[in-house]
Amino acid sequence: MKYLIIFFSAFLLVACKKEKETVSNNSKPKDSLNFIQDSAKTDAQPANILVDVFPFPKEIKECSCYFARNKADFENEKYIYADDAGKTAYMKLDGKRIAMNLISSSDMEVDEELNKEIENENYKISVKGKKIKNEEVLLFEGILTIEKPDGSITTMPIYGECGC
Repeated sequence: MKYLIIFFSAFLLVACKKEKETVSNNSKPKDSLNFIQDSAKTDAQPANILVDVFPFPKEIKECSCYFARNKADFENEKYIYADDAGKTAYMKLDGKRIAMNLISSSDMEVDEELNKEIENENYKISVKGKKIKNEEVLLFEGILTIEKPDGSITTMPIYGECGC
């Protein structure tokens, strides 16, 4: 009797195992969602413009605006943008330190907004900020946008100051 129960249990175990294998081999489960891929090719990641930090430019002697990515970088003097408040802006883009002419700059004494437009043959840069503190120097938070002629755009937050 004991052998009969062991034999029967083994038979059931093998029979259940074979049935399970048969079910999994016969058909693939179908997902209820159907995804249709668009035929237009797009880049998964847009081409970014490399923005490096640099020390404060020696060319700037008096009034200036200079910005970092955030307050901590600003306090550690890791600048990504500096200008002489009128003519020339300095940045390190795609591994090269460049000086560019300021096209336009708003009068920060009149309103709470900072707007600057900088352009050369390789980059078009826009600086937009809002005054956050009004002391001897004006502290700003804002957005820096860099555009290349090929259409690639990089946007990043900025924190910094303008003053004399």
